[in-house]
Amino acid sequence: MASIAFASTISTTIPKLLSFSTTRTATLRLRGRSFSVSATAATISVGSKLPDSAFSYLDSSDEVKTVTVNDLTANKKAVLFAVPGAFTPTCSQKHLPGFVENAGKLREKGVDVIACVAVNDAFVLKAWKKDLGIGDEVLLLSDGNGDFTRAIGAELDLSDKPVGLGVRSRRYSMLVEDGVVKILNLEEGGAFTSSSAEDILKAL
Repeated sequence: MASIAFASTISTTIPKLLSFSTTRTATLRLRGRSFSVSATAATISVGSKLPDSAFSYLDSSDEVKTVTVNDLTANKKAVLFAVPGAFTPTCSQKHLPGFVENAGKLREKGVDVIACVAVNDAFVLKAWKKDLGIGDEVLLLSDGNGDFTRAIGAELDLSDKPVGLGVRSRRYSMLVEDGVVKILNLEEGGAFTSSSAEDILKAL
């Protein structure tokens, strides 16, 4: 995936009862050219309660099903990670395969659910899963309208750029128990430096 480096950061410290998103400006470097992109400063942190958003996916009969954050995390240890886009290079070659390869090790550490979240529709994610030859090691969940991504302040605005991805999600990985974030590795934009399966394993 194209490299993204942040040029400036806006940070705000506010009381726990108040939260809002600020915007960060980053530089997207694609084939020698630089373009400005923006991402919000996340509203979640370790200790945050995730919104009970709903995700969609296609079952084995290609029927659209939904599952909520509560379904995934109630009385469970769940690893949720997000990718900027299905079929993109870093997401396809490194991020998602890393969790597939380490699914067994994560379960040995007590993880009950491993799920990949993307602002793509469920049909695209089913095709991506088939293309990569993935079984049931990792759930591929569609946040198609970006509701969950916006709720946690993890938007990555790639609209009006050569790649034409629109508003997607920043890359991250997190451990969640009963809807509460216990571990959070949130990348700057689409970078891939701290959100791998190995990073989660080290923190467990």
